[in-house]
Amino acid sequence: MNHLTILVIGSLFRGKDGSVLEAHSTSTLIRTDDRIIVVDTSSHKFNPALKMSLRQIGIRTNDVDTVVLTHSHHDHVENIDMFPNAKVMIHAGDNDFFREAEVIEKDTFIAKGIELRYTPGHSWDSMSVFVDGYDGKYVIAGDAIPLEDNFRKNVPPMIHVCRDAAIKSIKTISNYANVIVPGHGAPFKTKG
Repeated sequence: MNHLTILVIGSLFRGKDGSVLEAHSTSTLIRTDDRIIVVDTSSHKFNPALKMSLRQIGIRTNDVDTVVLTHSHHDHVENIDMFPNAKVMIHAGDNDFFREAEVIEKDTFIAKGIELRYTPGHSWDSMSVFVDGYDGKYVIAGDAIPLEDNFRKNVPPMIHVCRDAAIKSIKTISNYANVIVPGHGAPFKTKG
């Protein structure tokens, strides 16, 4: 069965004009019967916290066999070098600098109960991780849903390449998930 652990809770700070002053993504660990997967590696500033979280649950960085990047923005990928043995997976789009990555071009199951689904809008390479967990249905949304407010108010991420695609992705995620792990915050239940 699939178990999720939040390694670091991301954050997002904006200026009065809405511009991003500082951004650090949430990083999530998924353990299956035979896989150790990290979704988004966050920013350099969160490197010590990421290492400490892994150490506290007894996972070595060399044990991680897969890293899934929800998209290629720097605040989601800066600690990728922490996982030298991991296969890196990213969706097709504007991410040529990940030459060693496996590029996903369609919705793909990577383990039993774990599917990578295309959720564009924030960027053209955005994908989310849909997980049948031991206690519910989770979506690690990346910046398809950067904050809980985006979900509650049904508004696209402030930074987006296509508003209509972003709203459609929010709907796709909400139709599946009991719990959403947003790109820059703590997990939340979809109802209640």
